[in-house]
Amino acid sequence: MLRLAILVGLALLGQCSENQRIIGGTEARPNAWPWQVSLQGLSSYWYHTCGGTLVHPRWVLTAGHCVDRPGLTFRVALGDHNIYETEGPEQYIYVDKVVINKKWSGDLSVGHDIAMVHLAEEAILNQNVQLGLLPPKGEVLPNDYLCVATGWGYTYNGGVVSPTLQQTPIKIVDYRTCSRPDYWGYYVKDIMVCAGGDGFVSGCQGDSGGPLNCERGGRYYVHGVTSFIYAGGCRFYLKPTVWTRVSAEVDWINEIITKG
Repeated sequence: MLRLAILVGLALLGQCSENQRIIGGTEARPNAWPWQVSLQGLSSYWYHTCGGTLVHPRWVLTAGHCVDRPGLTFRVALGDHNIYETEGPEQYIYVDKVVINKKWSGDLSVGHDIAMVHLAEEAILNQNVQLGLLPPKGEVLPNDYLCVATGWGYTYNGGVVSPTLQQTPIKIVDYRTCSRPDYWGYYVKDIMVCAGGDGFVSGCQGDSGGPLNCERGGRYYVHGVTSFIYAGGCRFYLKPTVWTRVSAEVDWINEIITKG
């Protein structure tokens, strides 16, 4: 059960009745993105519902719409590659607290689709499980900057969850362009990050909450939390995938970590 809620032409990239993954990508090398986690919900079994980023041994960053489900039990799978198999490096840890940004209203066009989940025990950091790096506060990447989107979501519209983690290079679409009427118009805000929109690569359902990884100085920084795509299709031309901009939320993230 993965969700891809629809709101006036916008679609969330989390839980819905089908499974989801990166479109136009390729299978990642196992544990190439060691901060990427699978956020899983409990029904009669554990199922992938969203992605996430380990930003502290006890905290995972994800999307607000991924965890805005009172009563649902969550766990995270760290060090995972094939979410249908146990391959050895995985750590499965229960979530004991969910903190959703108070500015998240459920309205995608308002933004702040971001949350932190607290782990019941500390993640063990090793070559397969590492912390994602946060960008400097306020940093905005230029148009056409090349990043990498990762996730277990659809690889085609109406598809099924990818067993293995997928990745795809994807170019930033700056706010000035993304807010044009022929792109997203007023639906996007400057606290969001757009990337893609070429009709070939995009995030898709099930990728919600996962990271937009952007390299600078030889290190990758998590610049986005996957939020929504166009309801008409994941790789719709001139409708880039939209992420919550992490550099606009750094103070909030650090406050939550400090408070514990």
